Amino acid sequence: MTSNRNTIIRSMHDLGAAAWFGGNLMGAIGVNGASKDVKDPAERVKVASAGWARWAPISAAAIGAHLIGATGLLLVNRDRVRDQKGVGANSVIKAVLTAAAIGTTAYSGILGAKIATEAGADPAEGEILPSAGAAPVEGGAVPSEGTPDKVAKLQQQQRVLQWVTPALTGGILILGAQQGEQQRASEQLRTRDWSSVIKGAVDRVPKRTAS
Repeated sequence: MTSNRNTIIRSMHDLGAAAWFGGNLMGAIGVNGASKDVKDPAERVKVASAGWARWAPISAAAIGAHLIGATGLLLVNRDRVRDQKGVGANSVIKAVLTAAAIGTTAYSGILGAKIATEAGADPAEGEILPSAGAAPVEGGAVPSEGTPDKVAKLQQQQRVLQWVTPALTGGILILGAQQGEQQRASEQLRTRDWSSVIKGAVDRVPKRTAS
């Protein structure tokens, strides 16, 4: 068992995941939800697009911080991943969820840009493009009866996807909490393969002596 602290990479891991989860959940509830309250149906995509465009750089930074932190923690805990029961499985599942969440986040962004373009709102500036017209919608991810079919299909995908990313990142946070529990001394004593740990320590002794 090690007493070394890895505060910086652990903070990057935890804060990045928390911002990733919280930002997407708030966006689904707050940004897309609040767009329904805009009086003009043709302005609703514009409002939602502007909100998501402002969040995008922060989201990218949060994901990057989480990935750096996760990689660092995996490296410093590689012996536990190999020797402690349950840690390897946790790490694999967490990696799969992370890859899936990156995919859904990226695809959601692509869908949002397509919705904004097709509906007549510039996704970068959040402005209506006069030449394209403005499609009426019920909300940022909810079509109305007057929404063009192409926009409606894109919104229907986004309506489901907006909840998938928070679910995946929520799972990442839960697995991260489980990793913290697995690192407790009592858990390591109970679940770690100490024969491998001792053998590894013995194998390293000659190398250190020789150096």
